[in-house]
Amino acid sequence: MTKSFRSLTLVSALTLSAFTTATQADEITLRAISAFQPNTVFSEPFEVFADRVNENGAGIVQIDVIGGPDAMPPFEIGNALRNGVVDMANTTAVYHANLVPEGLAMTLTSLSMSELRANGGYDLLDGIHREKAGIHWLGRLTENVPYHIYLSDAPENLEFEGLKIRSVPIYQAFFKGLGINTMQTSPGEVYTALERGTIDGYAWPATGVFDLGWQEKTKARVDPGFYQVETGVYFSEKTWEKLNDEQRVFLESQMLQIESESDRLIPLAAADIARQTEEGIAPLSLPEAEAAAFIEMSVEEGWKPVLAANPEAGPKLREMFSK
Repeated sequence: MTKSFRSLTLVSALTLSAFTTATQADEITLRAISAFQPNTVFSEPFEVFADRVNENGAGIVQIDVIGGPDAMPPFEIGNALRNGVVDMANTTAVYHANLVPEGLAMTLTSLSMSELRANGGYDLLDGIHREKAGIHWLGRLTENVPYHIYLSDAPENLEFEGLKIRSVPIYQAFFKGLGINTMQTSPGEVYTALERGTIDGYAWPATGVFDLGWQEKTKARVDPGFYQVETGVYFSEKTWEKLNDEQRVFLESQMLQIESESDRLIPLAAADIARQTEEGIAPLSLPEAEAAAFIEMSVEEGWKPVLAANPEAGPKLREMFSK
């Protein structure tokens, strides 16, 4: 029996029914899974969301977080939502890009969630999620945090060609354009891969490196950053359709409140960048012209898989998700 199968079996055993009725009233308890380890920077916004729902939602809805990446591998959460194994998840569209490649638009965008809700971008992408994967995108938990390339050594002359970098679908096209050899591994395997020299580095946000202990195997960070982190709350559409109007409106209001607080991550990212320098992670800043070309390539290459996956809606997504 594989570890992946054992994990899914565990979750299935814990979640036999679609809902747990907390009282004989309409209050329900939703089973949630997180793609991120508890008490880390990308778990914290969802923990706040769940705590607020449980505090304010008595008699309406409650959330039971049944586990993190140890209970279910992050790349399997999309299928778990589609099949109704769990009701909701704290995850990222990057992890279910095999089901909804258009979801990568959320990482490529430079617009805020309030802008995407106003211009129709949110509705368009949520509709694609529902149609393709039976997933409802409730909203975004993380923005305003860029990604960086981190290296296990600090070379005197940085050359991307031939580097082996831990990657996920959102970086694939961009990194291949740089000549990087991409390697997909779960976050839990990165430390060992760095230790063994299986990879030369990894792409990760400006914050969160210390949560995972990766600074011990990291010597350099490439500047500038690119894209912006997207994590969000995703529902099994089967579950969402079973909720009554009061429950949906309540959850949407809690989501909008969290989205309105997204600026809180900016100082956290700045503090982590400063700490990286203090602990010996050297910034490798590209010259101005190279940096501009680097950013331009990241955008152009990043949109290619989205446009290829959906020639009809892809151009509209790019229009709505770009300034």
